[in-house]
Amino acid sequence: MTTIGLIGSGNIGSTVARLAVAAGHDVVLSNSRGPETLGDLVAELGPRARAATAAEAAEAGDLVVVTVPLKNYKEVPVEPLRGKVVIDTNNYYPDRDGHFPELDDESTTTSELLQAHLPESHVVKAFNSIFVDQLGTLDRPSGDPERSVLPIAGDDAAAKQTVAEFLDQIGYDAHDVGPLSEGWRFQRDTAAYVMLYAVPGPDAPKGPGQQVTRETLTEKLTAAKRYRDM
Repeated sequence: MTTIGLIGSGNIGSTVARLAVAAGHDVVLSNSRGPETLGDLVAELGPRARAATAAEAAEAGDLVVVTVPLKNYKEVPVEPLRGKVVIDTNNYYPDRDGHFPELDDESTTTSELLQAHLPESHVVKAFNSIFVDQLGTLDRPSGDPERSVLPIAGDDAAAKQTVAEFLDQIGYDAHDVGPLSEGWRFQRDTAAYVMLYAVPGPDAPKGPGQQVTRETLTEKLTAAKRYRDM
């Protein structure tokens, strides 16, 4: 049994927490408004869940999920995450986050920013490209022919293995895209992001509740274009 710390407990964070509890993990939840605001979610999740501050969630987690708006990434506690595997779910939305020149000129990526902020942690990019309704409904047992695959990226092979094992436990296969610098291939508005984040429609090959296969994901990752080339 592993304790999952969550820094941020919004749509993605709360969904990951539900999947983790269902898989037998303990979860420690936090948000920017304080533990007292998470009472309803903790009650829903049951005895395996508790609320805490961000620093406490970081300290308690064997594996920690950072799912806060990008503009707040420097508020993520550094010291309690030292040496730990950290999942980064972030995307860059300038209208929400303000402009980051290094992201606008594509000299780095969102997860590389978090890795620079957490130099002694092992950041793995995951969960950023899937619609929250899909995340909560596409989970399937290992070996199920309808199981979906999610992309991950990271600079540390052991950390990626840890994240792949966690994904397996909560109902997903992992597809290793490479180092964090390759995480742009499934960032906002790329082909893989659009596929995984799709809503039902006549031209959408995927949507909530529809399987994401490794073959199709690989095709979309290969087709990824930099923003400057779109």
